[in-house]
Amino acid sequence: MPAQQKSWLDPSWHVACWTDLPDVLRLGRAGPQFGQYKLAVEEVSGGMLLYLLAQSERFEMIRCRYSPRTLVLAIGSIAMLVFLVACGGASSPIGGSSEDVGDPVLGGTVRVLQTSEPRSLDPASLSNTYAHQPTLGNALYGTLMIDDINTFDIIYKMATDFSSTDGGTTFTLSLQPGLTFTDGTPLDAAAVKFNWDRLKNRDLGSTSIRQATQIATSEVVDPTNLRVTLVGPNPHFAQALVASALNWIASPTALNKGPAAFDEDPVGAGPFTLDKWTRQDSIELTKNAGYWDAPKPYLDHLTIKTVADSSQRINAIVTKAADIASERNMANVVKAEGAGFQSEIVPTGGGTFMGMNQRRAPFNDVRARRAVQLAVNTDDLNTIVYNGENMVPQSLFAEGSPFYTDIKLQERNEEEAQRLFNELAAEGKPVSFTFVTYPTTENKTLAEGLQAQLAAYDNVEVKIEALDAAGATARAGQRDFDMITTGAIIQDPDFPLWMAFHSQSTGNFVGMNDSELDTALDTGRIAKSDQERKSAYDVVQERLVEDVPGIWYSRAVPSVIYGPDIHGVELYTLGSPLPEEIWRG
Repeated sequence: MPAQQKSWLDPSWHVACWTDLPDVLRLGRAGPQFGQYKLAVEEVSGGMLLYLLAQSERFEMIRCRYSPRTLVLAIGSIAMLVFLVACGGASSPIGGSSEDVGDPVLGGTVRVLQTSEPRSLDPASLSNTYAHQPTLGNALYGTLMIDDINTFDIIYKMATDFSSTDGGTTFTLSLQPGLTFTDGTPLDAAAVKFNWDRLKNRDLGSTSIRQATQIATSEVVDPTNLRVTLVGPNPHFAQALVASALNWIASPTALNKGPAAFDEDPVGAGPFTLDKWTRQDSIELTKNAGYWDAPKPYLDHLTIKTVADSSQRINAIVTKAADIASERNMANVVKAEGAGFQSEIVPTGGGTFMGMNQRRAPFNDVRARRAVQLAVNTDDLNTIVYNGENMVPQSLFAEGSPFYTDIKLQERNEEEAQRLFNELAAEGKPVSFTFVTYPTTENKTLAEGLQAQLAAYDNVEVKIEALDAAGATARAGQRDFDMITTGAIIQDPDFPLWMAFHSQSTGNFVGMNDSELDTALDTGRIAKSDQERKSAYDVVQERLVEDVPGIWYSRAVPSVIYGPDIHGVELYTLGSPLPEEIWRG
């Protein structure tokens, strides 16, 4: 990969993206410039490279994480636009559509596909990521706040402020006045406190317990203000909040009626209300006429269905049996784009990995973890799972990130892997484990691919236990697994890395317990400058390589694909669409 800063490049410009370039476009090293962007071409051995340059290093660090094929399309489009602008042939800004779709149109129905069936409509049972039920949660409960996926700035919705004056130890949440749930009860500071407190209850089995338990205490100041004290200082806590069910507030009155009654009539203050939930089939939603942000939502109805199979999702989109789908498979995004459909992708670092549970044998021995990691060909897994379209993480941060250091996450060494398998077997500890899988096509194929690869080695055995989404989630929460897919999907690094790997985190599924790692994560959380944070996260990367939490196999692709007549698709956090903004026309 080309170096981030080229010797011929003005230091004020940074390489945002690059790709191989067929010998059809010769702009010269200093290509045309438009706003914050510039194109450049460099001749290298065997061909040419096209660079998209940007003036802001931090802004662009998160805009280059696309598959090579999608990157070719993106840079090609920008190249054409810049060329036209330079020649006076176009006037549209980069990153915007050259077609004016006009004002939002009221009315209509949109059919949405999600990848995971909810076990309940209680917000504690929903997860706000592309791989779960983000559209459903946003539709029923609305949002307190969202983040800009490029700058990480917080944008307020039902909240008007969430700020700290002491470095992140205490925060004050301020709400818009006069908010009400659809049952007529107030959405006030007391309601938020009720929701946030109950998320700490382990009996609920909420994935958001990871974020909720960072809150030590909360105090209602008045109807629109809640004072929150964290367990420890965290100036980045808002990033954790928006990615969780802390962002979805339900009526305490309705929740107190019990789970069955709530699932029949879930009460929030979101843009839509429930008409009917047919389990394992569809969720029918109708516009909330009393939504606080009128005239939104623009749609009259939403229909949400769960489709775990990636082939079925893309077929539903291209045959127009569905209008928008949350997506996790880059091959589907590429297919959709090739068929003339639209997509939105949240750029990320880190990724998903096959987590190895260090709390029990065989992976309580680092040699077993390292042997499995050394044995696996992740490129081959990418081919069979994602048709080679996803990116296998080579480093924790992408080049261009202010936190990037060339520390390789993992490597393959078949001979060393077999030596370790033999060594463990000689000690009476042959490596035998079970891979617990989620019901998605990708997860099952991944497990089968891993099983097939390890079958080529002696003294290692892999079994597969396929569960439904609720069962796999429960097993992960109970830490009752040998291997399971999990992740540390990075926007700002604090939340995903601290949550996934700190010994005191309830989101530390694999059981990491490394004092050096803990110190580095704590330092990165409270550091004042990017350089201080980078130094801390350099140590984090070194410790992850040493401790081997799992096998990194894919850079996450939080995304949506949707039809050409669908507009207003906006994502926040890890691929969470805002249904109130969507319209068709």
